[in-house]
Amino acid sequence: MRIDILTLFPEMFSDFIDTSIIGRAVNNNIVTINCINIRDFSKDKHKRVDDYPFGGGAGMVMSPEPIYDAINSVKSKDSKIIYLTPKGRTYSQEIANDLSLKEHIILLCGHYEGIDNRVIENYIDDEISIGDYVLTGGEIAAMAVVDSVVRLLPGVLNNHESYMDESHFNGLLEYPQYTRPRIFNGMEVPEILLSGHHEKINKWRKYQSLKITYERRPDLIEARSLDKEQQKMLKDIAEKAMDKSVADNEAENKNKL
Repeated sequence: MRIDILTLFPEMFSDFIDTSIIGRAVNNNIVTINCINIRDFSKDKHKRVDDYPFGGGAGMVMSPEPIYDAINSVKSKDSKIIYLTPKGRTYSQEIANDLSLKEHIILLCGHYEGIDNRVIENYIDDEISIGDYVLTGGEIAAMAVVDSVVRLLPGVLNNHESYMDESHFNGLLEYPQYTRPRIFNGMEVPEILLSGHHEKINKWRKYQSLKITYERRPDLIEARSLDKEQQKMLKDIAEKAMDKSVADNEAENKNKL
């Protein structure tokens, strides 16, 4: 895979590209990551890439010509061009899975009040937001996309299951994890994880994954179909949650008397 990042601040990516899993993937020639400075395509003698917005308003807008030329400098017939913007569709594991199958991704990092809309309408394939908040620019968002995509590429992680069991990969949040020591500050690791019974462990993890998702992100459960075993588990989880809620209300009312 090849990833080209169009940015005004390529220096932000130097350590990111050279470090940890991303750095290993680059060194093993699994992915090629290039940072292209949009200012290099400015025809202004001061290398300006922005101007005042038509119609007035606060801030500056990135000019279309340098962005257009930067895109064309790396674009090929297999390119997927993505603009990182708060107005884009919310990024998800499903989108990361899809992008990991692409041959070439171009990530455009905006700044200031955004980019000229003519670029978005005519030269961008997709717009992505990593959340409902505002960042100074698209660089951090681009890093999030690169990290989530590259780790899915074959040969990047040592163990295939190390990302298949993670939160969001299968649409649910991940089950709790434990390591040594067995007892920490009086708190013990769940006995089932010490049993060596892999079938029971897998069932426990499946249940815990559903339970955590039910408690913290019920919208994720609503968005996917569950198998019969998961449906049975979910029913048990919901019933226990209801019983706990009733018991808590009774205890609270009792304390008020």
